[in-house]
Amino acid sequence: MSNPVITEIKTTLSGERKEFKCELLRASTGEAVVIYRMPHDVQLEDVFLPKDTISVGYFWEQKAFNAYHWIDDQQNTLALYFNICDNTRISGKLIEWRDLVVDVLMTPDGRCRVLDEHELPEDLEEDMRHYINTSRDDLCRESLSRLTEFGNLSRNLVSRK
Repeated sequence: MSNPVITEIKTTLSGERKEFKCELLRASTGEAVVIYRMPHDVQLEDVFLPKDTISVGYFWEQKAFNAYHWIDDQQNTLALYFNICDNTRISGKLIEWRDLVVDVLMTPDGRCRVLDEHELPEDLEEDMRHYINTSRDDLCRESLSRLTEFGNLSRNLVSRK
């Protein structure tokens, strides 16, 4: 890793924590962009991400989601993956966020799929359910423009690396 190391800490609704060591590409007040290389092959729905796939992660303290733009070594988009989240905090060495279960997967062919809604707790507060549903709907409404936007952003950032 040639850029500074930053740790991404994801906490689930059930309290489980996962940590990922990433390279910090860019940071400003309330937002950060990182790179992480997949340590092994991953199959998600019909998307195959081979070992060493580049994951460009985008985090914001003021947005209801974070984004992972998965690209190959030629910077071609493999998929764009959003986690609906809250409580994102970004500091010099840490990115911490709470995963709210529901994810949105977009692929270069324009398909947008909502994942894991069936895993939401039945006793989830109505305000939280509304927050998740509104975020999901906003993400899905703009799938093609989001694919283009993140494709351009990641190409610019990774090509400068």
